[in-house]
Amino acid sequence: MRICHYLEFEDRVTGGIRESVAHQRRILDRLDLTYTTEPSLEVDVFHANLLGPRSVWYARRARRLGIPVVAHTHVTAEDFGDSFRFTNALARPLRPYLAWAYGLADALVCPSEYNEGVIETYADGSTTVISNGVDRGKLTGFESLEATYRERYDLDPPVVFLVGHVIKRKGLDTFVDLARRLPDLDFAWFGPLDLPLKGRETTRLIENAPENCTFTGYIDDIRGAYAAGDVFCFPTHEENEGIALLEAMATGKPVLVRDIETFAWLEDGEDCLKTPATAGVGAFAHALDRLRDPDLRRRLGENAAERSEAFSLDRLADRYRSLYEGVV
Repeated sequence: MRICHYLEFEDRVTGGIRESVAHQRRILDRLDLTYTTEPSLEVDVFHANLLGPRSVWYARRARRLGIPVVAHTHVTAEDFGDSFRFTNALARPLRPYLAWAYGLADALVCPSEYNEGVIETYADGSTTVISNGVDRGKLTGFESLEATYRERYDLDPPVVFLVGHVIKRKGLDTFVDLARRLPDLDFAWFGPLDLPLKGRETTRLIENAPENCTFTGYIDDIRGAYAAGDVFCFPTHEENEGIALLEAMATGKPVLVRDIETFAWLEDGEDCLKTPATAGVGAFAHALDRLRDPDLRRRLGENAAERSEAFSLDRLADRYRSLYEGVV
């Protein structure tokens, strides 16, 4: 079986989508499946990770030639807003476009049950849930970087941290307000800033953050973030899954999340702490005060690490084999 595993705009796409694609290709390597990353119709399956104009052109041609089309549903209008400059304006027309584009696929791959529920309001196609997964091998040895990254960014434990693009949708205002309310704790957000691409409010929040709130920008070794951080605080309002969350869990870090539908699979008080979906900064501050207790952090972190094993790439491999065999 030969697969076209295509990511349109691959040289520009970053963040969770790029990580998901890297994970998928590692799985394809483990399955010893032949694939090309260039757009091609000399294949048995055309798999698109972003349905931009070029991907759509190939998907339509593939259907005419009888080649099954698989599409990942990384992008939704709900997830698109409050990300970069102009994304709010584009979110509304994006929905009908995605409904049409996703309708070209024989099989849609959704990273979570929540995402699947959203996609089912877009298109009537066949859907299957396969997590983006966590590459545990990529995180090996993260502990050895603790002193280096704490010294580099002047962080004293327990450090409240987050990993990923700095965007409003991920709860930027809550993160900054928490740092202001809890000045004795260090807060660090590890991830690209890309300020020219951000809206005025996002830039203002970053530039006016208190001294105990550090935005590191891009870091060359993501393991350093998980080494330096003690509590993964993720006040996001909308998420398709959250690879950084899975990575934090895999490294045994306790996680604090907003109780949104995406995180329904997490159990409050067992493998995480949750605040109500509409909660303000006060509820997060209360939870962080609870997480000052090292015994609570240790228990939640150990449970999170055990729960994350279900998302390892090895566990997901057979799901992809079944997916491709099913469409062929």
